Amino acid sequence: MEFLKKYKHTLIIPIYGILYLLAFQYVEQRKVPINIIHMKIDDYIPFCEYFIVPYLLWFGYVAVTVFYFAFINKNKQEYWQFILTLGVGMTLFILVSLVYPNGQDLRPELTGNSIFIQLVQYLYAIDTPTNILPSIHVFNSIACCIAIFHHKAFQKHKVFLTGTALLTVLIVMATVFLKQHTLVDVIAAIALNIVCFQLFYKPRVVQEKKPVRV
Repeated sequence: MEFLKKYKHTLIIPIYGILYLLAFQYVEQRKVPINIIHMKIDDYIPFCEYFIVPYLLWFGYVAVTVFYFAFINKNKQEYWQFILTLGVGMTLFILVSLVYPNGQDLRPELTGNSIFIQLVQYLYAIDTPTNILPSIHVFNSIACCIAIFHHKAFQKHKVFLTGTALLTVLIVMATVFLKQHTLVDVIAAIALNIVCFQLFYKPRVVQEKKPVRV
């Protein structure tokens, strides 16, 4: 009971997580016409199986960041800035998928039997090329990066921040080099992050009321 009392602010994570997974399963499994998203520039981006490494690191990256801000960081404002950012982005992703079912047709025919190709084959098998707008891989990665860079305790650790930024960039690149997403998905995710940053991170300027002279 003491644990629940101390960390009651984290209850939103499993509650929302369950609701999100149920909603995601629904949009993935429903049978509706798919709107194909495709930009001409997508055809010029080569497939590179080695990007499966940063792509899979995303899962640990997001999980560790959420855990840190939920249970280790003592600054509740930073916690809510991060959690609300994730919540807004992931909820809008579900809404877009419901209103505008979408997908892509970029996946190449895989050849070879290297460990990287096998991992991509497994990824393709468990993750359909549908419901891709905006890219949650991109959105959550940037959200984690913003939260880490704004965390006061990390701001003096330049090497750590550089590594975080590099990992974020590689994950973003991985979404297109693995042919999991189009550039439209990436741009939409970045734009959504900008909106969330304005909502939750940008300082509010409060104008002081001047005294009324009688």
